[in-house]
Amino acid sequence: MPTAVALLVAAGRGERLGHAQPKALVPCAGRPLLEWSLAALQAVGDITQIVAALPAGVAAPPGVIGVPGGAERSHSVRAALHAAPASDCVLVHDAARPMLTPGIVQACLDALRRDRCEAAIAAAPVADTIKEGAGGVVVRTLDRTRLWAIQTPQAFRRDALERALASGDAALAAATDDASLIESAGGTVRLVPTTTQNFKVTTPEDLHLAELILRDR
Repeated sequence: MPTAVALLVAAGRGERLGHAQPKALVPCAGRPLLEWSLAALQAVGDITQIVAALPAGVAAPPGVIGVPGGAERSHSVRAALHAAPASDCVLVHDAARPMLTPGIVQACLDALRRDRCEAAIAAAPVADTIKEGAGGVVVRTLDRTRLWAIQTPQAFRRDALERALASGDAALAAATDDASLIESAGGTVRLVPTTTQNFKVTTPEDLHLAELILRDR
């Protein structure tokens, strides 16, 4: 069985959340956001080590390798990957998605191992009608059956992710997710269907909804 390590991206400031402390440490349903994702990752037996990219001055939880986060998200991923032990696969997850489950993690790893691809990423089908606009006017209506809202976790073949993260700082800063770097390099990215419940906590409203969901776990 190929080995896997997990990189937990938790260095964001969370300014839109309206808290003075780093987003990963903001309480949600009785525990910091970081701990919800960490618990889900630790429950997956295929993952041999977790590396967390953290805000300056924040200590890593027991059993987790901690590294300082970078200026941009992809810089944090690159720093965490450099600190990770040898592995065949790398799974990247944002601590701002506390509804992560072991099942989603395993599905991404299984898809990566089963299919001939460089990455396998969690994604939810888009339910809303999406229109492209310019200058305040609709240009066209997109076919939503072909549209997916991309999430984390995202699983990668390690060598493919290392090559992608070797891009210059400007390319890393412009990347909205790590899979887009794989796409730009011509790699194949497999979609792993999940639900919209695995959303990212960005605003106070998101945090409130996450608390309502997590209290039932």
